[in-house]
Amino acid sequence: MASPIPYIREFDPDYGNLVRISANVRRLTAHNPSPFSGWGTNVYVIGQNAVDLIDPGPDTDAHFDTLIKTLGTETIRRIFVTHHHLDHSPMANRLAAHFGCQTYGYGCPKTHLAPGGVQMEAGDDDAFTPAIKVHDGEIFQGDGWSLEAIHTPGHTSNHMCYAVLEDNGLICGDHVMAWATSVISPPDGDMKDYLASLHKVLERRFSTLWPGHGAAITAPAPFIEAYIAHRHARNAQILKQLAQGQSRIKAMVPIMYADVDPGLYPAACHSVLAHMIHMVKTGAVQCDGVPGLESQYRLP
Repeated sequence: MASPIPYIREFDPDYGNLVRISANVRRLTAHNPSPFSGWGTNVYVIGQNAVDLIDPGPDTDAHFDTLIKTLGTETIRRIFVTHHHLDHSPMANRLAAHFGCQTYGYGCPKTHLAPGGVQMEAGDDDAFTPAIKVHDGEIFQGDGWSLEAIHTPGHTSNHMCYAVLEDNGLICGDHVMAWATSVISPPDGDMKDYLASLHKVLERRFSTLWPGHGAAITAPAPFIEAYIAHRHARNAQILKQLAQGQSRIKAMVPIMYADVDPGLYPAACHSVLAHMIHMVKTGAVQCDGVPGLESQYRLP
């Protein structure tokens, strides 16, 4: 049995204030709480005076006014986004226009949420395209600090994390969150990519992870290991269901998620699909045709 994920579910968003969380990083939590964003989106400010900003958050007048007030006389040099979801990137263009700077990100996702699909996230920000595309391993210099862009596909195909090298900390968007597991939603979300990205971050041995929502993770290694173990345990559950004669995702979910509100079963089905696609790719499971919610699955 995998060890439970050591969730951190206590967090003070301190709305309206820039909170220093390391030598080179400050955090402002946008007031956009929701089931998808927890307490709200964490906006990260790197440096002092001429700063870089990561994940500017939702495009609302109240949030814009708060950003301008808290930054005061400071100016933004660059605006980075971790990924194109409506709780992370919409403020980027408005803020860039105000400060006369450029937006940075990996680029657009491979696919978007289909109309009428199961909503498991805040939704895609189709209006945003970064002015400058960032590459894995690219380093950006500041005044006494530096940012390294780390491509971490899985949650989305275009997900980027940003390491503050001098602080040995990682601003990790929705790749790892302290209060919940990250949503992996096909077709843009990919479980194989996600597991590889978790290992990629684990190997860097950061001292702190700063997620897009909620509290910092100050013991990243055991947390990420528990995240990985959770995904493998879910795979084992699915294999057990197949061994017991279940062949369809919609039949498995009420058994696997017996303690969950049935209203969440559609989202659970989509999560199981992400696992199933991964196991078909690795050969652990077979199906006829392209894996989907209505497909029939079997053991090899």
